[in-house]
Amino acid sequence: MTERTVRPQTILLIVASAMFMEQLDGTVLATALPTMARSFSVDPLHMNVALTSYLLTLAMFIPASGRLADRFGSRSVFRAAIGLFTVGSVLCAQAPTLWTLVAARMLQGAGGAMMSPVGRLVMLRVVSKAELVRSMAWLMVPATIGPIVGPPLGGFIVTYLSWHWIFYINVPIGVVGIILVTIFIDEMKEPARTKFDLLGLVLSGTALACLMFGIEVGSRGAGSTWIVAALLGVGSVSGVLYWFHSRRIPRPMLDFRLLRVTTFRMSLLCGSLSRVAVGAMPFLMPMMFQLGFGLSAVQSGLITFVSSVGSLGMRACAPAILQRLGFRPVLTWIGALATALLALSAAFRPDWPLPLIYGVLIANGFFQSLQFMAYNTIAYADVPREDMSAATSFYTTFQQMSLTMGIAISAAALAASIGVTHHVHAMLPDFSAAFLFVSAISFMAPLLATRLDKGAGAELSGHRDRPGSVKVVR
Repeated sequence: MTERTVRPQTILLIVASAMFMEQLDGTVLATALPTMARSFSVDPLHMNVALTSYLLTLAMFIPASGRLADRFGSRSVFRAAIGLFTVGSVLCAQAPTLWTLVAARMLQGAGGAMMSPVGRLVMLRVVSKAELVRSMAWLMVPATIGPIVGPPLGGFIVTYLSWHWIFYINVPIGVVGIILVTIFIDEMKEPARTKFDLLGLVLSGTALACLMFGIEVGSRGAGSTWIVAALLGVGSVSGVLYWFHSRRIPRPMLDFRLLRVTTFRMSLLCGSLSRVAVGAMPFLMPMMFQLGFGLSAVQSGLITFVSSVGSLGMRACAPAILQRLGFRPVLTWIGALATALLALSAAFRPDWPLPLIYGVLIANGFFQSLQFMAYNTIAYADVPREDMSAATSFYTTFQQMSLTMGIAISAAALAASIGVTHHVHAMLPDFSAAFLFVSAISFMAPLLATRLDKGAGAELSGHRDRPGSVKVVR
């Protein structure tokens, strides 16, 4: 790797800006879904396919991101990812139908699949473990601004302009990002090349795509039973074949041997359960405020963005909180509090005072963001440096899978409640049922986190009250 005098903070800011573009795109789109549904003449509840198609493509291609970065260099892959995401944004803006939008979103997803994990890999290669918590907080500040700006910006665009502009705003950000990556980020490659696991990519991609798409189609009731069964069957068979394939080669596309690292395994399992609820929120919350409360897109956006304000406020104090408490208390008690606040969203009604709704959402954003910073940091506490690219691909793949599951599960819960109550359209009690269902899933995460060692991640957090212990299970 070529030595340069560029400050790590500069590189982190560039990586964070790419994440800002990705986060802004998702949150702006979520607010615009009801308006886009009218433009495409489809049921608003079916618009979740615009979100899940993107997340589905992420899950399919993220496994290859680390291997591509090792082979072709982090700068080249990161720059190409930003370019592909930007081109996909232009095509989304020009989509005449829902299904052409889905195709363009999948192209965006192919870029996003490389953008986030390779950006995170760049960060892990330029900072020391002792600085990882602070660097993660620095990295996530611009990425957190995206969800803050997104909902009100999306509401403004679809109300006063056209939904097409929610995609065009990515173009200048993408162009500037490509220029900055070229100037400031070094070409980082692994010196020892390994054979690219093409069969593993095909099997894992088929498994992830069929399973996620089968769940998504089933949750919407958009396909017949045999189509859903066929998708789930093909996905399951492909998954089993990949499992046997991965055990026969030294460097598989998704290396399940990383789960031997206790902190990585616990972060993956608990974080996935929590992210089901996080994935559901961008779908449920704007829908509830617009369809249940009868608010406009602008009014909805001006409410939903405040949870990201709480998230942004957390960034400044996260290192101090983790140093004072350690990882396990944050993942258990703070995680339980964040889930309880999410469940409280089920009780929102139009007659609630607006400051009270703001307070719940801000507090939820603060504690939820602290929880996920802890998950994202401790995941790499004990991963060997030579396995970082494989670990970032593996972790990000399951991170996106759980977000996709969140949208599909919440859509299924919403549809089930509508069916049970015999409502013609989704009403407030239906949204409440969906919020409570995903909250129940999320609450399993802090329960599992109690099994984490008390001293886990002390090297990262600086919490030294208790010594660490053995982290790898053989």
